[in-house]
Amino acid sequence: MANRTLASRRQTVIAIFLVIGFIYLVRLFYIQVVDKSYTLSANNNVLRYVTQYPARGLIYDRNGLLLVYNEAVYDLMVLPRQVKDIDTTEFCRLLDITREGFAERMEKAVTYSRYKPSLFEKQISKETYGYLEEKMYRFPGFFVQPRTIRFYPKPIGAHLFGYVGEVTQGMIDKNPYYKSGDYIGISGIEKSYEEVLRGIKGMKIKMVDVHNREVGSFQEGRFDSAAIMGEDLYLSIDAELQEYGEQLMKGKMGSVVAIEPSTGEILAFLSSPSYDPNLLVGRVRSKNYRLLSEDAVKPLLNRAMAGTYPPGSTFKMVNDLVGLQEGLLDLHTRYSCQGKTSSPIRCTHTHQSPLGVLTAIEQSCNPFHWQVFRTIITNGGYGGIRSNYVAWRNHVMSLGFGHKLGTDLQFELSGNIPSAEKFDGIYGKGHWNALTIRSLSIGQGEILVTPLQLANSAAVMANRGYYIVPHVVKGIGEKHRKPASFNKVVSTIDKKHFEIVVDGMRQVATMGTARWFQIDSVTMCGKTGTAENPHGDDHSLFMAFAPADNPKIAIAVIVENAGFGSTTALPIASLMIEKYIKRKVLRKDVEEDMLNKKLY
Repeated sequence: MANRTLASRRQTVIAIFLVIGFIYLVRLFYIQVVDKSYTLSANNNVLRYVTQYPARGLIYDRNGLLLVYNEAVYDLMVLPRQVKDIDTTEFCRLLDITREGFAERMEKAVTYSRYKPSLFEKQISKETYGYLEEKMYRFPGFFVQPRTIRFYPKPIGAHLFGYVGEVTQGMIDKNPYYKSGDYIGISGIEKSYEEVLRGIKGMKIKMVDVHNREVGSFQEGRFDSAAIMGEDLYLSIDAELQEYGEQLMKGKMGSVVAIEPSTGEILAFLSSPSYDPNLLVGRVRSKNYRLLSEDAVKPLLNRAMAGTYPPGSTFKMVNDLVGLQEGLLDLHTRYSCQGKTSSPIRCTHTHQSPLGVLTAIEQSCNPFHWQVFRTIITNGGYGGIRSNYVAWRNHVMSLGFGHKLGTDLQFELSGNIPSAEKFDGIYGKGHWNALTIRSLSIGQGEILVTPLQLANSAAVMANRGYYIVPHVVKGIGEKHRKPASFNKVVSTIDKKHFEIVVDGMRQVATMGTARWFQIDSVTMCGKTGTAENPHGDDHSLFMAFAPADNPKIAIAVIVENAGFGSTTALPIASLMIEKYIKRKVLRKDVEEDMLNKKLY
């Protein structure tokens, strides 16, 4: 009996030990396999995961001149769980921050995670890093992560290049590639070609001791991955022409866009006022962005694509082309002009009357072009005024107006060529006619264009009827591979009609409003414009291409509140054409006048 009792007790004790052992095994399995927090805590005590940020691709101009490169900076990272007993006063002194700033940063880091590293202070300079590196062992939980920022050796092209900024949570939610603290192209080329420029991130796993000092790579770097630098971009921009244009536009508000007609490559793309792109780099970016955004002259506004203006007289040839195409205008057509007494649109020039299309373009005659427009809308062959207007609008839009051109830069506006539905809404269907919308005949009223569209229209004239979608990137990477295809767009106007209009533009430059700014041995074809501005003085416009045969450059210049097209926009355009074709400017008197002319 006693033996049975003893055996029963032994079995009970063994069962208890087995149960306890099983519980320990289950718990150990849970800790080691199921619950990762303990593994994470252990690893974080000895391992440091350091993201290797790739350098962004470099940017060159069409002649191989380096325009954008990278400089090294350092992000200070913090792992809150490891921050213990540090000299906060010394730490704040090294970083030039306040104790309150230290507390705010630590609170933000703890909120993110006590076990994962996060950004404490971004973009520390090389000089500050040099002081900090020697004393990092005093500050457990902190480490430095190298990265690069943009630098611009020439303070030009701010609106063209755009800028790089820190990702927002919304950007992270849309694209898992990005993590908190990453940088992304916000505007300009940096945004359009972000995936090309950004490269591929890498990772290094470092072992650290209890004093926060690196003691080597984990398993000799077996699990490390190297960052891959972004690809370089080769632009169509001529940096010398771009810089010259920005000098000429200093003290003026407006834009200059120049295009190579045969390829659609943008040679110069500038908006004025501008700013030094280095202002939006590094730790000063936020402060400078605020100052620029509050500036009354709006230097952040990209007027080249996001500025819209009435084209004024630069639009008159468009109506001529539509009239020629529809058989409602030819070289024998004559309309009279009574100068300032003309009605319903008066003329601002003194010239012969009646006159034909070539002289009308040369002299920029308003009544002639009103009569052309009236004939198109009233006598067109599409069954009535509204249908004739729709046909007119379709021709105009085929020339690159009233819609986005599809360039490789972001935030392009469409401009405006009003639809028939728009006028139906204003006046009532069947209650409007050519007289009602007569301002369209001289590029006023509801018509709005961007400087890019106006330059593109000059390219259409140069090509006698087509354009290649304007773009700023010629090649990508070492092999200069072509970017996405940029289409050839053919207008609805027959090529033969462009020869007539081009002859008129040639006469503008040789005998008309542009004759005072001829370039030696270079025949320029152009058209001045003076656009009414309800908010102040008229805008000065000029569009042109040169040489007349085998054109190398098409250009549009818009200078806000500068008066007649021939006083400011024309001389600037002619100087830039001379600079591009001849590589030097001989008309120093014209150059000096424009460099010294300040309008704000």
